[in-house]
Amino acid sequence: MSHFLLNTVGWIPLYALIGSLGALPWSPGVTRKTGPRPAGYINALMTLLAFLHSLGALIAIWGQSAYTVEVTWLQVADLRLGIPIMVSSVTLGACLLVTGLNLLAQIFGFGYMEMDWGWARFYALLGLFEGGMCALVLCDSLFFSYMILEILTLGTYLLVGLWFNQPLVVTGARDAFLTKRVGDLFLLMGVLAIYPLTGTWNFSELAQWAETAQVDPALMTWVGLALLAGPMGKCAQFPLHLWLDEAMEGPLPSTILRNSVVVATGAWVLVKLEPVFALSPTVHWVVIGIGLVTAIGGSLVAMAQIDIKRALSYSVSAYMGLTFIAVGCGQPDLALQLVLTYAVAMALLVMSVGGVIWNSITQDLRQYGGLWSRRPISGLSFVVGAVGMLACPPLGTFWVLVQLADQISVYYPWLAALLVGINGLTAFSLMRVFSLIWGGKPKQMTERSPEIHWPMALPMTILLGFTVHVPMLLASWNLLPDFQLVTHPVGILLIISNAVGIGLAGLIFLNERIQKPLQLRFITDLQDLLAQDFYTQQLYRASVVWVVDWISQAVAYLDRVLVDGLVNLVGVLSVFSGQTLKYTVSGQSQLYLLAIPLGVILIILVAFGSI
Repeated sequence: MSHFLLNTVGWIPLYALIGSLGALPWSPGVTRKTGPRPAGYINALMTLLAFLHSLGALIAIWGQSAYTVEVTWLQVADLRLGIPIMVSSVTLGACLLVTGLNLLAQIFGFGYMEMDWGWARFYALLGLFEGGMCALVLCDSLFFSYMILEILTLGTYLLVGLWFNQPLVVTGARDAFLTKRVGDLFLLMGVLAIYPLTGTWNFSELAQWAETAQVDPALMTWVGLALLAGPMGKCAQFPLHLWLDEAMEGPLPSTILRNSVVVATGAWVLVKLEPVFALSPTVHWVVIGIGLVTAIGGSLVAMAQIDIKRALSYSVSAYMGLTFIAVGCGQPDLALQLVLTYAVAMALLVMSVGGVIWNSITQDLRQYGGLWSRRPISGLSFVVGAVGMLACPPLGTFWVLVQLADQISVYYPWLAALLVGINGLTAFSLMRVFSLIWGGKPKQMTERSPEIHWPMALPMTILLGFTVHVPMLLASWNLLPDFQLVTHPVGILLIISNAVGIGLAGLIFLNERIQKPLQLRFITDLQDLLAQDFYTQQLYRASVVWVVDWISQAVAYLDRVLVDGLVNLVGVLSVFSGQTLKYTVSGQSQLYLLAIPLGVILIILVAFGSI
């Protein structure tokens, strides 16, 4: 059985794709007769099969070395393109994470989208995402990974635009698609440019080539920057981070998957390409710079958001920024561990606030309060998810962040200090959200807010238990550092930053005597700056959008005046000449006989006149 599961690892992405195809028969006509639910049940069943297959294969390969299996994709004459599949405990563990979170998100969707008739499209798109992500982590080819990322970009557009009858949804789906396409375009340039240098697109072979490569650092800088643009867009890094904020217009069950593992697809490619980035010190510093700017900016902006989903979305960008910092500092293994611990905690956070949004109608934090006595399970889930994201011992993210801070403090103490500050800012932001929703006194929107029903509570409590047990998994995988690292100065500073951030936010937002929002002049200006994301959208409109608009108008003018003008001129001349010639065509033979000698005489006169 173990050999069968390992030999059929390539089936794991197919389960979800089969489920997506199984939702196609649920057209509006069929839905009127059977309802939309069967489409969701089919996809959940196929996801369960993918989860069990991933689990069995992971158990079978545990303790064994990784190997690659190639599946022929195209063979014509002497041309043969194969898809290399990497079978290892890491790739199968990633598949297990993706399928597990998608299964929980689908069950959560049974309750959240109970009255929605778009089940078939919604669950089919969730299946598309699951299949694409599993194919991405199994695929060992940069070329095919790019193709998969393009499919996921299309899936983002369709899933964000699920409720296409709402104008904001259409705008959000369009902006999310176009923003990610910018990074994809540069990534394609890098994919095409690196093949002549290496002769391969396989990640494992690229890593081997990078160990002994003798290439021009300037050339690798340009190639590396092009390859970096793709992960920047997928991980919502500055300046390509606005798409994640726009994507919040989609259904919340899809946000569970998007905020936890979909954004991590870029981090996966980034980790795979780390040996190539290491060939250029400039690229490494750019990776660190982008991650640092996004982590600091995202943590600050999250503190000023009044929309629950957007407050979490900026924290997503911030933590993906930390993975960029880890990769830029040459710690790809810690980056993968951070993705694991973060994904589980973030999915739990989205579920906990999703249940609150579901029966409170609003997403405005200012209209919440006093839910701890009414929603204790959701409140406890949010607390565990928040602690799981922060550097709070003994939960999983603490051990990863303390290792990362310890490693980078040796060479870049200032970077470790900033990492401590980012953790403190995130603690403040999450405590602010908790205080505004579950703290204080009940308000009009929360006076009658019962706990969620079982289809939403079940996956949330399962994920709560898993989040608590993540450190045990890390320990079983020998990934936990020495316990003495807790007493290391960096570990102590991380714990202190938690206390400072949580304590300060609790002092402000749980204190009824402090008027909120704060009315101090400099605080108001700062809030406006952060609430508007440092006016990034306005800067885009004044720079990129203005330039594109100007170029578009110039091209349209040239097309209308020059191209269309020439075409219209030829048409007018043709019509004029045709209208003129028709008067010379009468059908009378004597007229033709007269025209011939007159033409000959005219030609002779012109010829003699020129002599």
